[in-house]
Amino acid sequence: MAKLNVNGKTWDVQAEADTPLLWVIREHVGLTGTKYGCGVAQCGACSVHINGELQRSCSIPLGSLKAGDKIVTIEGLSPNASHPIQKAWAELDVPQCGYCQSGQIMAAAALLKKNPKPTDQDIDQAMTNICRCGTYQRIRAGVHLAAGRGALLVRLLGRTVVRAATLVGKAGSRSRLFRPRSTCH
Repeated sequence: MAKLNVNGKTWDVQAEADTPLLWVIREHVGLTGTKYGCGVAQCGACSVHINGELQRSCSIPLGSLKAGDKIVTIEGLSPNASHPIQKAWAELDVPQCGYCQSGQIMAAAALLKKNPKPTDQDIDQAMTNICRCGTYQRIRAGVHLAAGRGALLVRLLGRTVVRAATLVGKAGSRSRLFRPRSTCH
């Protein structure tokens, strides 16, 4: 039996040592916000925080965790969706299908914890999760909004989204923030 601290609560888990943490979280703990995407730690849908570090739970065997490790899932990020990333995601309607978004939110929260004012390049390097719907521009805008960088007049998928704050760089400049991604993750 393993003891896990998930979202501040201790769980006694009966599972094989090689069981991926993803399945322990979903099947044994009953938290289904963390998603299965690829099973090989490439897509990021299963992203959680372990001791404050972003990890892909599909590749973490239960036996590699210690009783004192603190695991945070999307359900534990904030009690009422009040984390700045969650607020920004809702304000900008970031998700399309939404399947990858719990992992995206966990990755963005980890980024802002390490770098509270990321540049576009910082965001592109840190946000390696895959979004099959291609919402990368809205994800980037959401990270900037959560970081307190807004004043967004953004054309996204035929809609205009207006928000008040200031962009990094020249006032009114949108070219860097909303340029299509040059790499596919």
